[in-house]
Amino acid sequence: MEAKFEELIESFVKGNVGISESFLTAPLAAALQQNLLRLKRDSRMIAAGIGNAVLKDKTQKVRGDKTCWLDGKSKNLAEVEFLDLVSQFMVHLNRTCYTGINACEFHYALYEQGTCYSRHKDQLRNDYNRKFSMISYLNEDWVEADGGQLVIHNEDETSWQIMPENRKTIFFQSDVIEHEVAIANRPRMSITGWLKRV
Repeated sequence: MEAKFEELIESFVKGNVGISESFLTAPLAAALQQNLLRLKRDSRMIAAGIGNAVLKDKTQKVRGDKTCWLDGKSKNLAEVEFLDLVSQFMVHLNRTCYTGINACEFHYALYEQGTCYSRHKDQLRNDYNRKFSMISYLNEDWVEADGGQLVIHNEDETSWQIMPENRKTIFFQSDVIEHEVAIANRPRMSITGWLKRV
């Protein structure tokens, strides 16, 4: 696993956004995708809001995804495996980069056809615990025409687009990188979350 961890870290150091094309194994990605689809079928994917319990905009129009939070006490084998993988990455990150990360939170995210998320940063206005954002994609056979790209905005006003392809994981600083999700032309699935210092 350390090779995948280093792939994320090295690309992050070089370009401010870490990318691992196959951070998730194929069986794990498939199992997590099935979990998300089951949650959708059971009406447990809930329209996301902006902010947290203290500052939450329930009428927002900039975000179109539906989410369901992972429970750290879950006995679902795929979720346990995923959270263990993240935990191993956090240990490696702290050992090699001295980040002091000591917590995380993740949720399933579903963008249904025609939805997007406008340009934003992941740092909350009243909570500075989120240090790094981490997104793992669960979309098989994704092509450019499917849309849903993660658009990274650079300080020089240029931008670049990342395809949300199956098994790929993205990693960046929550309070630095402005980004958006382009309109998805088919359902777009991921597990999204934050590595935190609390």
